[in-house]
Amino acid sequence: MQKNILLIGGSYGIGAALAQLLKRDHNVFVASRTKGEVSEGITHLTFDALHDNILDLSLPEKIHGFAYFPGSINLKPFKMMKPETFVADMELNFHALVQVVHGILPKLKQAEQANLVFFSTVAVKVGMPFHTSVAAAKGAIEGFAKALAAEYAPNFRVNVIAPSLTDTSLASKLLNNDSNKEKMAERHPLKKVGTAEDIAAMASFLLSDQSQWITGQVLGVDGGLSTLNNN
Repeated sequence: MQKNILLIGGSYGIGAALAQLLKRDHNVFVASRTKGEVSEGITHLTFDALHDNILDLSLPEKIHGFAYFPGSINLKPFKMMKPETFVADMELNFHALVQVVHGILPKLKQAEQANLVFFSTVAVKVGMPFHTSVAAAKGAIEGFAKALAAEYAPNFRVNVIAPSLTDTSLASKLLNNDSNKEKMAERHPLKKVGTAEDIAAMASFLLSDQSQWITGQVLGVDGGLSTLNNN
């Protein structure tokens, strides 16, 4: 069945890779600030998750699949983090997500079973220095996703992908040369840094009927970092 899939912030990186995977079989709507890498066959809608109202967009009556991509990576020692940074990260990563999901709730309910995919970080499960702000914001997403999945089962499936460092523009400062990429790759048991396509493949699976018995899960797509110690 051809589904209506809404991607918030899906014009670059993982979102753009996912849109490419989905557009062959589904109606894909990308709502983001800029068109970016949105290609032909995908409907782009101008939308800023922090400032715009999702109800103002022209969306189909039924939304079968949803994924939210806006996020931040502020990696600093806690003593150098201003409280305002925590507020800003929580606003973008979590509060804006809640606003969007609340706004499209009637459209999700119209689908026989809606599939929602959110994004966390490996740093929620594995305590990492300098990750206090992003881990707090993404931890809120994990708790929200599990509670939402329980409340709306069996009508909704809600899952979270928790990647490790992925080679996208968001992580460009951390992967800005071959030496840094090699160092980051060595931290992972699979000895590579994740790609946008690695994460998009999991998101595509979770949005498909192939994952119809999976909900309320936080799935690590992290090169084995969160569960293996082979160093």
